[in-house]
Amino acid sequence: MSTEATEKEILRGGQFLVKETACEDVFTLEDITEEQKMMRDSTKEFVDREIWAHWERFEQKDYAFTEACMRKAGELGLLGVAVPEAYDGLGMGFVSTMLVCDYISGATGSFSTAFGAHTGIGTMPITLYGNEEQKKKYVPRLATGEWFGAYCLTEPGAGSDANSGKTKAVLSEDGKSYKISGQKMWISNAGFCNMFIVFARIEDDKNITGFIVENDPSNGISMGDEEKKLGIHSSSTRQVFFNDTVVPVENMLSERGNGFKIAMNALNVGRIKLAAACLDAQRRIVDESIKYAKDRIQFKTRIIDFGAIKAKLALMATNVYVDESASYRAAKNIEDRIALREAAGNTHQEAELKGVEEYAIECSILKVAVSEDVQQTTDEGIQIFGGMGFSADTPMESAWRDARIARIYEGTNEINRMLSVGMLVKKAMKGHIDFLGPATAVGEELVGIPSFETPDYSETLSEEKALLAKLKKVFLMVSGAAVQKYGPQLEEHQQLLMSAADILIEIYMAESAILRTEKNAKRFGVDTQATQIAMCQLYLFNAVDIIQTKAKEAIVSFAEGDEQRMMLMGLKRFTKYQNQPNVIALRNQIAADLEEHGQYRFDG
Repeated sequence: MSTEATEKEILRGGQFLVKETACEDVFTLEDITEEQKMMRDSTKEFVDREIWAHWERFEQKDYAFTEACMRKAGELGLLGVAVPEAYDGLGMGFVSTMLVCDYISGATGSFSTAFGAHTGIGTMPITLYGNEEQKKKYVPRLATGEWFGAYCLTEPGAGSDANSGKTKAVLSEDGKSYKISGQKMWISNAGFCNMFIVFARIEDDKNITGFIVENDPSNGISMGDEEKKLGIHSSSTRQVFFNDTVVPVENMLSERGNGFKIAMNALNVGRIKLAAACLDAQRRIVDESIKYAKDRIQFKTRIIDFGAIKAKLALMATNVYVDESASYRAAKNIEDRIALREAAGNTHQEAELKGVEEYAIECSILKVAVSEDVQQTTDEGIQIFGGMGFSADTPMESAWRDARIARIYEGTNEINRMLSVGMLVKKAMKGHIDFLGPATAVGEELVGIPSFETPDYSETLSEEKALLAKLKKVFLMVSGAAVQKYGPQLEEHQQLLMSAADILIEIYMAESAILRTEKNAKRFGVDTQATQIAMCQLYLFNAVDIIQTKAKEAIVSFAEGDEQRMMLMGLKRFTKYQNQPNVIALRNQIAADLEEHGQYRFDG
């Protein structure tokens, strides 16, 4: 980002809905620097050599092997990409950390979980909330892989409702330490970690407090057996019990009662990083599926030549392309916002916290969309492999099981759907987004006379962009009317919020892919983007179907009579194509590209 950039030039979180974004202003995978390409390539080489080549070991609950791979990642500096150089990290920007998280996570969910738990929720809370003494003591060990971290938030009675935890922290009579007692569950890396971030309640405080707790079994810390899980078999997951565990007062993280804020901000970062961690997993599944489909002969024909298989491959590749586009768009927005705040005098800690918090809506959108796409991609991968896909002798079966946890991690997808719309409404109420003005304008448009002019769609993706602008009107129409009807009680109408969220998600994902492709068509030539254009058109076609269904579901849930009829007519108007795309031809075009190159080739 140039030093002349101002806050006005960077869209705030959620503003994509009400302000037009120029394609030149989005960051794409094609924009990464030579340094970032080297980081990406070295990460891929490490994963291919140390992890993908041994994927079967991760299915045998080989926790020691996971730990050994983590140490090797630490030796290469991969655990410290986001850590400032002052604490033995690489001090790289947010996009670079996304790249490493993306490509290091492609081979197995077990290693991806260990990596994410350590670098994200294990290390980041100290980096962003710790004082100087805490950072100097703990962060270099964590950045280099000398120590591993874990995060103790979830309890038997406190999952999505994180602030309801019962774990207690009692101050000693001399005021020098706290005694922590309680039970934590689903703790990733518990079996080999050296340190926990533990959340506990002091007295009857409204909010929980964070503590840095060293893992010392002689200090009242014990663990349950390794959990038996559907997937991520070699990710160490255990219950952790604290029984009068003594923690020095200087190990309180941030301030008393600040634990809930730490937990929520850790989740914001975790959500976009989780999206990144689902990208290369999809690419590898697509590549393996292409290879198998080209080799597998049935009825004297390669199965890749069957239309049903082409449709699956096209959908899988399209989802990866769209997911990449949205993930790196948001990552660069966050990086630019961090730079802007640092230039304004904020510390790195303050800048990163506020930078990520600004795009919490996008982080929730990405978490939902990409976690559901990776599940669909692995499911289709199994189907392409047929009986071999169901066999544990191929990586499809384990990939499908590993993918399932992504919809639960970092707040369930149901929670994140409701959060995305709820946060948008709150931003509007605070004046951070002019949401009600455009919503009112759409309401006025509904009672006006529609234009019957035939627009000029000669520019690349111009019809798709025009349709996207109308889809934004659908969201404004539905959510604006819902806010007007229910006001503060809107959050009680969860199914309505979830329908609105699905509309919001499809808009952001489709727009990200369209803007990426438009940008690349302008600088590399339209001919170079033929398949990418086809993927944008295919995704948008499917998005329109989803939006029509979800908008109708929402409208009839709260509107009646003339209002309902008017909104349904508006929905029909706002989702109408001028020229319907030939979806089968688009799928065949995408599949032909995948067959020709033998792999997914669109990640820069």
